[in-house]
Amino acid sequence: MSRRVQEWVGLVARLVTGGVWLVAGALKLPDPYESVRAVRAYDLLPEAVVPTVGHLLPVLEVVVGLALLAGLLTRGAAVVSSLLFLAFVVGIASAWARGLQIDCGCFGGGGYEAGASAQYPGEIARDIGLLALSLYLVWCRSTRFALDGALFRRTAGSPTTREA
Repeated sequence: MSRRVQEWVGLVARLVTGGVWLVAGALKLPDPYESVRAVRAYDLLPEAVVPTVGHLLPVLEVVVGLALLAGLLTRGAAVVSSLLFLAFVVGIASAWARGLQIDCGCFGGGGYEAGASAQYPGEIARDIGLLALSLYLVWCRSTRFALDGALFRRTAGSPTTREA
């Protein structure tokens, strides 16, 4: 794949993952207690950290989303995005394996929901697809229309990320 095509694919990956993070976080920000309830429903974390994770997760999602949409610190934001999607895949798979019937809380909501396990395969597939896009952004050297390109221009003779 040519560098030019890689940059355009990177733009699409940034916009899709950034948009998902921004929407997911923005929908949770108005009701942080709902986010706490969603984190608690997975029954994976010690209760002492559940409120902190529930309150900080929507903020982190918005920050990662904005960074990806702007193309600012893209590789770092993509690493965080990848780790979050990996954690969500593990969390949903764990809930499914343990027979929990919970709303994933991905776009608000959360907690017990009858019949929710029927949605788990689609949620896992969605998150794996978004994980793949995030990993592409970790690998990709640059993307189109990114602030990184304007703020962190490479100078002649300086090593690229791949060469370093």
